[in-house]
Amino acid sequence: MAVMSPPLPDHSPLELFRALLRTRSAVLADVAKGEEERVLLRSDAGGTMQLFEYGRGELAALSDLPEPVASARYVPGSDRIVVALDRGGDERHQLYLLDRAKAAAAPCTSLGELDALTGDPRYAHQDAGISPDGRVLAYVSNRASGVHFDVWLCDLEQREHRLVYGAESWCHPASGFSPDGRYLSVAVPGNDPLDVELVLIEVATGRVRAIAAHPDEAALVGPPAWLDADRFVFSSNLGRDFAALCVYDLRDDSIVTFEGTGIDADAEVATSDDGSVIVCIENRNGASALSLHDEKWTAAAAVPLADRGAVSSYQLGTPQLSSGGERLYYSLSSPTLPPDVWCFERTSGKARRLSDAAASLPDHSLASAEEASVESFDGERIALFVFRPERSDPAPVVVLIHGGPESQSLQSFNPVIQGLVAAGYGVVVPNVRGSTGYGKRFAALDDTRRRLDSVRDLEAVHRFCASAGFDADRAALWGGSYGGYMVLAGLAFQPERWAAGVDIVGISDLVTFLERTSDYRRAHREREYGSLAHDRDFLASASPLRHVEHMVAPLFVIHGRNDPRVPLSEAEQLVAALAARQVPCELAIYDDEGHGLARLANRLDAYPRAVAFLDRVLGS
Repeated sequence: MAVMSPPLPDHSPLELFRALLRTRSAVLADVAKGEEERVLLRSDAGGTMQLFEYGRGELAALSDLPEPVASARYVPGSDRIVVALDRGGDERHQLYLLDRAKAAAAPCTSLGELDALTGDPRYAHQDAGISPDGRVLAYVSNRASGVHFDVWLCDLEQREHRLVYGAESWCHPASGFSPDGRYLSVAVPGNDPLDVELVLIEVATGRVRAIAAHPDEAALVGPPAWLDADRFVFSSNLGRDFAALCVYDLRDDSIVTFEGTGIDADAEVATSDDGSVIVCIENRNGASALSLHDEKWTAAAAVPLADRGAVSSYQLGTPQLSSGGERLYYSLSSPTLPPDVWCFERTSGKARRLSDAAASLPDHSLASAEEASVESFDGERIALFVFRPERSDPAPVVVLIHGGPESQSLQSFNPVIQGLVAAGYGVVVPNVRGSTGYGKRFAALDDTRRRLDSVRDLEAVHRFCASAGFDADRAALWGGSYGGYMVLAGLAFQPERWAAGVDIVGISDLVTFLERTSDYRRAHREREYGSLAHDRDFLASASPLRHVEHMVAPLFVIHGRNDPRVPLSEAEQLVAALAARQVPCELAIYDDEGHGLARLANRLDAYPRAVAFLDRVLGS
């Protein structure tokens, strides 16, 4: 049986931690077409991500729903917004229409006030774009087979749904419709990790056109940013290590690469509706660099940011330009600034903040990120972000590992990091091999049977902790999802190095994880981890649960009961095995959560308990 935590003491560090967890965030959702400035934001000011609109210099709430708003998009030519909601974190999102005018007068508080476009809770749905005339919604869904995510079109007036493309794969939204509404773009994964094909679907006929096809190379081909009805800019690392920006011409299938991009950093792109302005977003060691260009790439202007941080990610969204390119909107987050939505005016060269998340920060000095790196066992350099507490003695240290694994720790605000530092811990954040942002070669170094090489990177990180002045005898691992697997793997394969662990929705056994994860996710994850049919023996050998006899460090485990990605059984079987060996282990389960903690009330309960656990085990 798991041992529940005792009540938390009300001492200053934990109270400060709670205050940091209450810090709000606001991220960009959509920008309205036309001259009037109207911007959709998602903000967790009320405890979960809800919908807000900025217009005429004011920010107004549009929703206060019982579930978080996962996405939102204006319907062109109307006063309606398409929103996506799931239930309890199950990720089976349904799509709804929200009446903007009614919501502006009184925020929407119940599903009954929304107009449902989809309604079968057995299946997931994700918005993939709305046609320029506002008549057709595109979405991807597994509603046909329960497994494959196909592309569907919904006539918003007639409510007729039509399957337009079934690839027997997990199609992902790209950038929506072309300016003339002729094409819809979607991303289709290939057979290898981080291999994505861009396809354009001709809406009228369903014919498919592959862009920059690459059958003999794993590569990413990004979504189109249209210049006009025949040309678009896209990013790709095809034939290179970093993603460059290229122009594709549909009239002759020609591709021209913009000079100076994709040299030592991945680039993303967005364009104005009229194609006159291009924004290039570069990822430089987890921080963003923005520049504006004309369509001929002959004029460039750097966009100043309020702090060194990130403007593009799964959580932050992607920068967007106004219709004529006069304004650039983006979410900005840095280690000392929570996510807020900003607008850069090209004419004045000045930026203004549209939301006020930063105002919710407690009155406390925040730790900046030091950039460092360490050499791993085979000579690979592992990038690190280092956060130091204000204390003179060697501090205990927490190594915080990102999920994914095809992801990256960014230079962005994390209240858990700041709370740990405020509680007296050093924090080291590595981007171990397999992380994105450091080139295609580096991202592939942990694929399938090289999985444990990424775990071996933790040995180098531990060595760095000692050289950086932290108390390496009091080093703990903390991570979520794949980061949770890394926590457990570190405790199982390197028990002499780690004194404690905090595992959040982590994988304890790669075999049982693949057997029990949602059907639609299995094939997707087998590309990265290896398949049950061909790699079962290796998957078993790389599973922490199969080496539980070596695990001796105390462990705190957090999991959502409705997790569709990493089932709760992954936590329960590990906790039972550790309890049988009398290894100290605490388990916190949240009935209204899925893959992570989306609700502030649950974060306020779980994370301070995890820190109190570390205090007891390590001594702060």
